[in-house]
Amino acid sequence: MVLWEGFKRFKIMSDTDTMPEFGKIRKFFFPIYGFEVKKALPMGLMFFFILFNYTCLRNMKDAMVVTAPNSGAEVIPFLKAFLVMPSAVLFTLLYAKGSDVMSCENLFYVTIGFFILFFGIFGFVIYPNLSFFHPAAATVARWQSNYSESVRWPLAIVGNWSFALFFVMSELWGSATLSLLFWQFANQICKTSEAKRFYAFFGLLAQFSLLLAGEVADYFSKVSRSAPKGTDPWALSLRWLMGIVIVSGIILMVIHRWIYKYVLTDKRFYDKPELPGAKKKKAKMGFWQSMKFMITSPYLILIIALVICYGIGVNVIEGLWKGQAKLLYPNANAFNAFMGRYSFYTGITSMIVMIIGGNILRKFSWFTAAAITPILTLITGSIFFSFIIWRNDFANILAQIGTNPITVAVLIGSIILILSKATKYALFDLTKEMAYIPLDDEMKVKGKVVVEVIGGRLGKASGAWLQSGLLMIFGLNILSHGKKVELINLAPYLFGILITICLVWVLAVRALSKKIAAVTAATSKQAVSE
Repeated sequence: MVLWEGFKRFKIMSDTDTMPEFGKIRKFFFPIYGFEVKKALPMGLMFFFILFNYTCLRNMKDAMVVTAPNSGAEVIPFLKAFLVMPSAVLFTLLYAKGSDVMSCENLFYVTIGFFILFFGIFGFVIYPNLSFFHPAAATVARWQSNYSESVRWPLAIVGNWSFALFFVMSELWGSATLSLLFWQFANQICKTSEAKRFYAFFGLLAQFSLLLAGEVADYFSKVSRSAPKGTDPWALSLRWLMGIVIVSGIILMVIHRWIYKYVLTDKRFYDKPELPGAKKKKAKMGFWQSMKFMITSPYLILIIALVICYGIGVNVIEGLWKGQAKLLYPNANAFNAFMGRYSFYTGITSMIVMIIGGNILRKFSWFTAAAITPILTLITGSIFFSFIIWRNDFANILAQIGTNPITVAVLIGSIILILSKATKYALFDLTKEMAYIPLDDEMKVKGKVVVEVIGGRLGKASGAWLQSGLLMIFGLNILSHGKKVELINLAPYLFGILITICLVWVLAVRALSKKIAAVTAATSKQAVSE
């Protein structure tokens, strides 16, 4: 009897956040109790390896498609709009079907295994035999010269189709493994009281992966430069990087299994009668039912609005920035090394912002924490576009200090995107995930699959549709006079899109904060009455 009463007191302390207070320094940097490390550390390591792979893949996919023959940064909007988005829908259909026939644990392994298999085939089979799989560069150039400027970039995608497929799979890795698999798992096994302390730690630990991915990209770019004469340096780098991505994916699955076996069987961390996502006899909601479920829920509509606004806001900046970066780093190895350095500094900045952001989440309202990202994107994006639009006015001044508008545009864009990514990891992602926690289990599972995979892709695709549409319209315009139409020509229009989206974003944050407060109050009232 005494032991039972003691256990109940311990459980109440864990569930109501009445555990002993941390010291000031520990509360700021590591607000996790010693016994909780068993749960928090492996979850953080899962985040680490997912983000490590995502960063490596992101750097490689951009390097390949931007520097490919007859290609450029302008192909990215077409890829995101017309290939990545449909692929995300297909993935969601397959994932929903898979969830009907297997447990969440097995579905996790099947999903990760599929990605690993593809990247292995690409790195060790397809890329070494590009001359067999791709049409000749001269043939693609002839296609482009024979048709309208408006289809120049789609033809570049056709000519480099395996790079396009790699780009799609790399993009899906982020949506499928991070936004869906990891955060769905975290929300299932973490209580609200834990999330306020754990989620910032997960993000902080994961930021070290950006440092590692940046160093790895830079290292293999340098090593491949000393490859024997006649060897393709980029092929050598790619082979090593693909091997590392595969090993990282295997480690990720091992950690996931360890959590199921040793953490979720510990009643201190998970006290529900069955494991998360266990296969049930009750039929699950199909894709179109899930879509209907999402669009009839104002709460989920607001969450997806945040995701879409972020996707559009960052994409209109990023595409133009990559176009300028290609002018400085014209080959794949150099571009990948540049993206590696970009990832490295993003990681350092994100760790600093993550520590600050974790304390903002604990000390200020959800609205304050969530509104920082759109406001910062608006301010920094305005600086970037202002320089791009009036760059020629600064040319003489920059020449006097030994530089040029392209170099400065890449530098300013890098700083802005690093800050935007840092606030995304530190505040946007965490506040978005916390918005799911007050919901019941049905809303969490059914809404999250569609919101994260479809909504996440829809955000990027919307920005891509706007950019690709403008490229095609201006390509048809007689004013182009046969010249190439590039993203830099669209800067004033993209600037207007950014301003509009950021304002809508802030309004959506405000509306969702009211919804969260209402749902939390209702849940608390129900708990007290019970």
